[in-house]
Amino acid sequence: MTALRLLCLSLLVLLGACADTARPTPPAATPLPAVPEPKVRVGLALGGGAAKGFAHIGVIKMLEANGITVDVVAGTSAGSVVGALYAGGMDAFALQEHAFALDEEKIRDVRLFSGGLVQGQKLQDYVNTLVGGRPIERLRKPFAAVATRLHDGERTVFVRGNTGQAVRASSSIPGVFEPVTIGRFRYVDGGVVSPVPVDAARQLGADVVIAVDISAKAAGEAPDSMLGIVQQSVRIMGQKLGAQELARADVVIRPQVNDIGPADFEQKNRAILEGERAALAALPQIRQTLAQVRQARREALQAQARAKAAQAAAQARAACQAQQSRLGRLLGRAPKCEAAPR
Repeated sequence: MTALRLLCLSLLVLLGACADTARPTPPAATPLPAVPEPKVRVGLALGGGAAKGFAHIGVIKMLEANGITVDVVAGTSAGSVVGALYAGGMDAFALQEHAFALDEEKIRDVRLFSGGLVQGQKLQDYVNTLVGGRPIERLRKPFAAVATRLHDGERTVFVRGNTGQAVRASSSIPGVFEPVTIGRFRYVDGGVVSPVPVDAARQLGADVVIAVDISAKAAGEAPDSMLGIVQQSVRIMGQKLGAQELARADVVIRPQVNDIGPADFEQKNRAILEGERAALAALPQIRQTLAQVRQARREALQAQARAKAAQAAAQARAACQAQQSRLGRLLGRAPKCEAAPR
């Protein structure tokens, strides 16, 4: 009997040792994974304004000089010309060099039989030459040119195809340029429906949109002539329409170029300087906006990382509990599995 008791005690000791050996090891605590610096895509929406469009070059100069990288570009009318060249790979100084060398005759081809309207073929060829004949989808930055479909007024955003032709359509000011036929439709100036293409920049994937508004403003006085009344009415409509889209921009830059005429190419240098001044004044707001968006993205990424870590810890705890051997439970020596972190 004594030998039998000794044998039983020995078996119990061995079984307990086996239970200890079979006990699964609780998962070790792991720190949260490092969160990468979030990428914020900056979009530049360049509005229409004929000769005032040289101000866009000054804005781009200041953005580049202060380390603000533009990822996508959308342009309307004059903004589509500058935007296409910028998206094609020109930096601000190259843009300024070409602006100073630009002769109006290079882009103006008046056809008498069409009522003295500008055909626009020279503008198309000029843009295509400077972008090396590349279509929109092969430019260095994603680019969109906004035009208006003439038969129903539909806003059309060109993001593929002939770059110069899209710019020509976007720049075809009614009453000045002939409408441009592309496919089955004819197109006129994008400023008719989208004076500053904020929404097009969003469509290209911009997280933060910097809009440059150079559109003509109502002069604050009632004109007497019929032509003056028409022009004033168009300005008022453009202001109301543009204000709705500009409200969806994150930052709006307004160079002081309202007194520069639509064909006043002689003031290109002043327009560029006004663009520089306006962009410099907007830099604090741009930096603050970018910082806020990055912080929001960072917090979202951290929340995702915490959720993934909690899920992984819960799965590890469940696996630990599943590994408890039947023998360990019988002996009351089940391992302690750590709770998932909160």
